[in-house]
Formats: sequence, C-alpha cells, structure tokens
Amino acid sequence: MIVFFYRLINFISWKFLYVVIIFATEKEEIIKHLRLEKRILTHLKNNKIMKIQMPILPYEANALEPVISEQTINFHYGKHLQNYVNTLASLAKDTEYADMSVEEIVEKAPDGPLFNNAGQTLNHALYFQQFRSPVKDNAPKGFLADAICDAFGSFEEFKKQFAQAAATLFGSGWAWLSQDANNNLVITKEANGGNPLRNGNNPLFGIDVWEHAYYLDYQNRRVDHIEACWDIVDWDAVEARMK
Repeated sequence: MIVFFYRLINFISWKFLYVVIIFATEKEEIIKHLRLEKRILTHLKNNKIMKIQMPILPYEANALEPVISEQTINFHYGKHLQNYVNTLASLAKDTEYADMSVEEIVEKAPDGPLFNNAGQTLNHALYFQQFRSPVKDNAPKGFLADAICDAFGSFEEFKKQFAQAAATLFGSGWAWLSQDANNNLVITKEANGGNPLRNGNNPLFGIDVWEHAYYLDYQNRRVDHIEACWDIVDWDAVEARMK
C-alpha cells in the first residue's frame, strides 16, 4: 500500500510538472491572445459611431492631476466642448446633416462653421477619452508599440517627432498620430478644428495645442504641457482605434 501511494504521488507530481512546463511554453501566446481580445473589446466599446452629444469622461475630473488640473477639465470639457456640441447640434438641425454621425459631418461638410464645430466635437471626444491617471515611464505595448517602432524607429523617436509637430504648429490646432489609407502611421498638424479624418486618415492620438487646453496650468509653456501629457496617455485606448 505504501508503494502504491508513493507511485501515485510521483505520478501526480510529474503530471503537475508537465502542466507547468506547457503553461510556461505557451505563456507568451496566451498573453498575446489576451491582449488581442482586450483590444477588440475596447475597440467595440470606444468606436461606436459618434452622435452629436457630449462624450462621457472615463475618469474623474481630478484624475489627470497634476498633468491636467480639475479646473482645466471643468473649463475645457465642461464649457469649451459643451459649446462645440451645442453649436454643432444647432447648425445641423433641419439640414441634411441632422441624422449624420459626427464623423460623417467631418468628412462631408464644406469648410465653415458646421465643419469647424464638428471637427472640434470629434477632436475633443477622441482627446478626452485617450487619457488615464498619470504613470511614469508610460509607453505602449504589443501591437501599437511594434507599429510605432516600424514607422518611426523607436518610441522615443516617435515622441520626439510628435512633440516637435505639436510645439511648432503655428497658432491654434492639433498634432495627430493617425493611420493613412495604407494603414501606415503618420504624424500630421491640423490647424484649428482640423482632423485627419478629413483627409482619409484614421485618427488615433491627438494633442490639443489651443491655449484653452493648457493655459490655466502652464500659461504660455506649450512645450511643458506637451511633455507632461506623455504620462497620462491610455495606450490601450489608442491601440483600440487602430484598423
């Protein structure tokens, strides 16, 4: 009987060790599948067609401090964006654009007030929904990280080029990372309410360099604002926007 139990325990131990080895071998594949599943679920959640309405913040108004203060969120999101949404709804009412999504209006509206307010509504929705609480050494992982390295050589080089675009945009506007028609990652400067969608690109990540986005916290120090924003980017949300 003792011999039997000894052999049984030995058998179970080897089976357990076999399972551990198999798990360790397939760990990377499991992680890849989990990341892909998360990206798909986030994409389905975040990429619904946007109607003319206020987007919901995925965090508390003070969650981005000290990078972006609660006061700035209250003014930028609560007042500036609300005004764009209200104006867009008023301009689109009883027109051919009334039942269009914001994305469709950005693509089809002629230059002028309707496009400007649609562009700013879409820009700010993407902007506010791409952030999270500050994290040091914040960087993308997985699919997005690989795509950035393929396009720019490294994440640091991407940050350098993107920050340069944002810092040197004259006047008001946006710097954007987007996908072109061939799904290549590109950095563009968009004046005023411009959005990459207007030119057939898929917007992924944008920084607002209108002064109302940062003046309460940084005054005229646009470069400091841009540098600080790297700590609050939700790279999972950005990756979920990729095609």
